[in-house]
Amino acid sequence: MKSYQKLRTAGPQPAACRVEEEGASPMPAGCGKLAPWWVGSGLLVAAVLLSAITVWVLRQVSGGWPGAALPPKCLLVPESHRFDCYPERQVVVTQELCESRGCCFIETPPPAGAKRGVPWCFYPPDFPSYTLESLNQTALGMVGLLVRREKAYYPRDIERLRLDVEFETDTRLHIKITDAANPRYEVPLEVPRAMKRAENPIYSLDFSRDPFGLLLRRRATGTVLLNTTMAPLIFADQFLQIATLLPSRFLYGLGEHRGPLLHSLDWSTLTLWARDVSPTESFNLYGAHPFYLLMEEGGDAHGVFLLNSNAMEVALQPAPALTWRTIGGVLDFYIFLGPDPNMVIQQYQQVIGFPAMPPLWALGFHLCRWGYGSSNETWQTARAMRNYQIPQDAQWNDIDYMDGYRDFTVDPQKFASLPSLVEDLHKHGQRYVMILDPGISSTNPHGSYWPFDEGLRRGLFLNTTQGQPLIGQVWPGFTAFADFSNPDTQQWWLENLQRFHAHVPFDGLWIDMNEPSNFMDGSEDGCPPGELDSPPYTPAVLGDSLSAKTVCASAKQKASVHYNLHNLYGLMEAKATASALIQIRGKRPLVISRSTFPSQGQYSGHWLGDNRSQWKDMYYSIPGLLSFSLFGIPLVGADICGFSGSTSEELCTRWMQLGAFYPFARNHNTQNEKAQDPTVFSPAARTAMKDVLLTRYSLLPFLYTLFHRAHLQGDTVARPLFFEFPRDVATLGLDRQFLWGRSLLVTPVLEPGVDSVMGYIPRGVWYDFYTGSSVNSSGEMLKMSAPLEHLNLHVREGAILPTQKPETTSEATRRNPLRLIVALSQSGTAWGDLFWDDGESLGTFERGSYSYLVFNVTQNIFTSTVLHASAEATEVTIGTLSIFGVQEPPSKVLLNGQEKPFSYLGNQVLTVSDLGLSLSQGFTLRWL
Repeated sequence: MKSYQKLRTAGPQPAACRVEEEGASPMPAGCGKLAPWWVGSGLLVAAVLLSAITVWVLRQVSGGWPGAALPPKCLLVPESHRFDCYPERQVVVTQELCESRGCCFIETPPPAGAKRGVPWCFYPPDFPSYTLESLNQTALGMVGLLVRREKAYYPRDIERLRLDVEFETDTRLHIKITDAANPRYEVPLEVPRAMKRAENPIYSLDFSRDPFGLLLRRRATGTVLLNTTMAPLIFADQFLQIATLLPSRFLYGLGEHRGPLLHSLDWSTLTLWARDVSPTESFNLYGAHPFYLLMEEGGDAHGVFLLNSNAMEVALQPAPALTWRTIGGVLDFYIFLGPDPNMVIQQYQQVIGFPAMPPLWALGFHLCRWGYGSSNETWQTARAMRNYQIPQDAQWNDIDYMDGYRDFTVDPQKFASLPSLVEDLHKHGQRYVMILDPGISSTNPHGSYWPFDEGLRRGLFLNTTQGQPLIGQVWPGFTAFADFSNPDTQQWWLENLQRFHAHVPFDGLWIDMNEPSNFMDGSEDGCPPGELDSPPYTPAVLGDSLSAKTVCASAKQKASVHYNLHNLYGLMEAKATASALIQIRGKRPLVISRSTFPSQGQYSGHWLGDNRSQWKDMYYSIPGLLSFSLFGIPLVGADICGFSGSTSEELCTRWMQLGAFYPFARNHNTQNEKAQDPTVFSPAARTAMKDVLLTRYSLLPFLYTLFHRAHLQGDTVARPLFFEFPRDVATLGLDRQFLWGRSLLVTPVLEPGVDSVMGYIPRGVWYDFYTGSSVNSSGEMLKMSAPLEHLNLHVREGAILPTQKPETTSEATRRNPLRLIVALSQSGTAWGDLFWDDGESLGTFERGSYSYLVFNVTQNIFTSTVLHASAEATEVTIGTLSIFGVQEPPSKVLLNGQEKPFSYLGNQVLTVSDLGLSLSQGFTLRWL
């Protein structure tokens, strides 16, 4: 057998190694045998080899290893590079079991307190893998044949694989490995098709022939981004595994999980299988996002997306290295070369789709609780918010509005006045959103519940292997589950919503329980025996079974079996729901979904699930929302003040301050706990909450413009600091602060009993958002005053933020004059932009029904340039310019050449008010 080796790329290679031949040919024998199997670690290998031989000789002299002599090749592998050969969780791995797989066994106790450590059973360097038999040029890249001559240890090994490589763009590479002979399930996601091969890729790709492996390098730096020669490729029918070395330890993404933004590579495993469970560290949560972003040494970034929807786990180890394991489908990888993190996320969204543009009202404040108990109590809460003049755009209801928790019904006693409540909200420029679940009650007398009767008649539910509707249990009791992979189900869903909307004219929809959640494991009859419900390998899912608190993996759906489609359930429901809302209302939809999958930003936002009223939950919401920014779902937030448990006034005040800067801002509470909306607290706390919401509403023009940029080109809205400062290593682990766009820094208080907060201020000048006072940072942690009524916000030098005088709804706010905040750079320049439309119509950008303005400052001249204009812009004026960092008091200010009164403060803030300029007209303002 061959050792794991790679191609050398520094010197000339045989033509076939460079894949320049026109026709098929076997790979030359000399190809792929030119270097040790860990790249760039020659000295490490030599040292380990020397020590391994020494230890082995001493062992032989002293009587050998227990049982049998351990081969030197096993001792050759450093602990950090031991790739797990026996990842099964429910098995005590013995030497006999391990060696039956042809692997090395060395007992290595885990560190104190650690759940897992160095695997005891790991691959030797010569474990059999695939051989790259041939490689052909294609118009877009190359196609190869991989052959395995020795079977691996999972059933139905696939002996011949097809390798497709497409150089799709200069910054995107597509690598797909699948069965060469038989079709396999692939994710039904629309992805762009390259029409020609990239001409100047910023990457180079090399191959190891025997055993097969890939080496991907960044041309500019030579950094090896992928090196899959470290462990064998395994491709069985229900077990697919490929591992790679990583160029650094700075790894992000791979959701949905609760934890810090920066992953630990200390022998941790991340499982991707949609599951209804309160967010808890180490559990697989509601969504599945097989995408990671990695920051390389020096500040470059790349991303990797595995387009696969089956149950999956990603094992991380300190080499640093990563192993993908999935139990179905194909290995379909997209690699994005950036080179900066913002560009990586844009390139990712070019494949999965850019997020939808939300309606403006979606960016206002939302209020909800489970347990209002009646429409009148819901109404009283909305009225109380108005009485205190606290901003609110939308009132929500949880499942208690339903009759017996059945979808598309209203409790005829407790929620009889719901239509009147919705009418009242609309009169006040507010919106109504209610919850829906995909489980449809199945126990009503025939003819009494149209959603089930009609769904059954049309055959629109998940079926058992026997072809009958699979019955589980959710809130209404026994339920069937809508099959959203069936186009006919989407029509039935629309019809149900149309019927309900005629009675209760809702504006948005909240889709919950769509993992799908089931209070039973599998169904009322359990799950049948077989390799879908009991596969040869089960990833490390909560509950140790694919059917734990969901439906059977063997359930039949229109598009495939649930085994393949489970992680897509929320995405498919979101797509049907957004489509129905568009058809019913003719306006931009708001859908908030619990379960998510790549591309879902096109159809919905996401909330981070059933959190708790605890300080640590407030902290964890920040890495949560930043991760979903990476996943292309920018409309995201957590339940402000916590869902379960009882909040405190201090916690809720601090959380309202943080939550006012979630892209999606909703306060939500469970039943049987005290109310936590802003009106129920002391005057001081209520005022602090009101003030921070007014700050959010003043920033709606800026936030709305950020969402436009997300929709147009995949920019992030809430953004980790390292996205803007990728070469500042101090930012790589920061997840207690975040940015809006590139220029507004949010530093919340995340612990009790304090009146100050430590925050990192990156290098440069930053201005206090409220006062305009400046701080010139060298890139340092600073202690900032943070009394209970104060949230620290800083504006980055060189930015121009469009703001507006706030009102209690977004509809009222958008009629007020704008105030432009200019934060001058040290060289006296600044830039900003504003996207403006009617806030709710479909496709305004695509139809040209919008205004777009660019603001510039250079040499003491502010210029507003209208690049595109529409009628809406004539209704709004620019009232005030506040210019931070004007170092000398001006003697005069000229607006379009005419002198204007102004004020100038000692903290170097110049303010020019009463401008009265139409947004639709450009202007210049100069100070002398």
